[in-house]
Amino acid sequence: MSNDPGLRRLALRTLLAAFAGTTVPQWAIDLVDDGLAGHTLFGGNVVDPDQVRAATTALRAARPDVLIAIDEEGGDVTRLAHATGSPYPGNAALGAVDDPALTRQVYHAIGGDLAACGANLNLAPTVDVNTADDNPIIGTRSFGADPARVAAHAAAAVVGLADAGIAACAKHFPGHGATVTDSHLELPTVDVPLSVLRERDLPPFAAVISAGVAAIMTAHIRVPALTGDTPATLSHAALTGLLRQEYAYQGVIVTDALEMRGATLAAGGIAPAAVAALAAGADLLCIGARVDQALVELIASAIADAIVDGTLPRDRVEQAADRVGVLATAVGPAAGGTRSAIDLGYAAARRAIRVEGVLDGLDTALVVQLTAGSTIAEGRVPWGLGPHLGGVEQLRVAPAEISVAEVAAAAGGRPLVLVGRHLHRVPGAPELIEQLAARHPVSVVEMGWPSAWRPAGVRAFVTTYGASHANGRAAAEALGLAA
Repeated sequence: MSNDPGLRRLALRTLLAAFAGTTVPQWAIDLVDDGLAGHTLFGGNVVDPDQVRAATTALRAARPDVLIAIDEEGGDVTRLAHATGSPYPGNAALGAVDDPALTRQVYHAIGGDLAACGANLNLAPTVDVNTADDNPIIGTRSFGADPARVAAHAAAAVVGLADAGIAACAKHFPGHGATVTDSHLELPTVDVPLSVLRERDLPPFAAVISAGVAAIMTAHIRVPALTGDTPATLSHAALTGLLRQEYAYQGVIVTDALEMRGATLAAGGIAPAAVAALAAGADLLCIGARVDQALVELIASAIADAIVDGTLPRDRVEQAADRVGVLATAVGPAAGGTRSAIDLGYAAARRAIRVEGVLDGLDTALVVQLTAGSTIAEGRVPWGLGPHLGGVEQLRVAPAEISVAEVAAAAGGRPLVLVGRHLHRVPGAPELIEQLAARHPVSVVEMGWPSAWRPAGVRAFVTTYGASHANGRAAAEALGLAA
């Protein structure tokens, strides 16, 4: 094991760590003082803007150019509003509206919120082209299934964040939108020719590069025609050959969280994955959410050892650290913006609502939220119509655990509004909805990725293109049920 303090500091300059809790532990501050590139904030680090600002101020006291990153996508993935749901619609809703100027405004507002809290690197936007209806990890995080539309909105989002003084990190290169498995849990495969990748998945990355994006995040996905059996995060062909050379990208390449199984399974652990990612061409290594001082030191030691034994060229690590340093200096301390008026997000969510059928006579309705699990990226963020209903009764049920008769009995003679996410693939939900529609007036609110599925017999089908607080409010208003 290398004991060279210079190599340790060099390795730390490529690492994006994290910590638990709402105050910054001393070890996290000490590592920043020792050269650590920065920390990522997660929902567990957030209570309110003032508390987050205190935490970021403590980190910045150790070194003014520390990177403070956060996944603030709006929509279904939010850290600042993890306790309530985001006041902004996510990418799918913005893509449905298809007004790039609005997308730029929304991301500028998100950037203002981040600047007010002291963050300076947003691990957003998601620019994957979601071509798989059953994609379990992208879905409403995508601007859509059309490459040109996604490209236009991706560029607008990057510019909006930059105008607020926040560095954007577009993700997930070379495109996670065609996967049907979650890279948090396994290594997904996108088995298509490179020609398909260039036509379908890569245009948004070309667009954000043209827009001056500060960082691009890798995907833990396998593309046999490009990466062989290796995930893109660890692939020299993907990161250096395709992104650096073919697309002439000069900014920072950030890895998706190395704790994810899509990386660890391929490399044999987090520390080997870190070394392999640097060798492939990555610059900033996002470790993940479950981080402590011992893990950071383990990874730094593995990088230093690889330099000493010659498996990782020192000049490659110096190049990575220098790129990260340029980014950190460019964004510097967040400008200290002010939180934006949230009316913008709610107005945008209203524009995204799509109604098929007739919505009337619902003032006495029973609202039934059909519960569904959340992805690791989303976390357990509240969603649904509940916070927006006045005196309207709501039940929360698991579709596979309740009978048609039980729901019918609860409804009595009232119409039903059934609310869910990705309803076509929630166990028991399609059957429950169609059986209820055969005997009751039923309206459906779909708050997940819109599919071609429509249940037979329903009076109305409402699509929100997301499940943020703003999307829920817009749906309640469309139904005439808002408090």
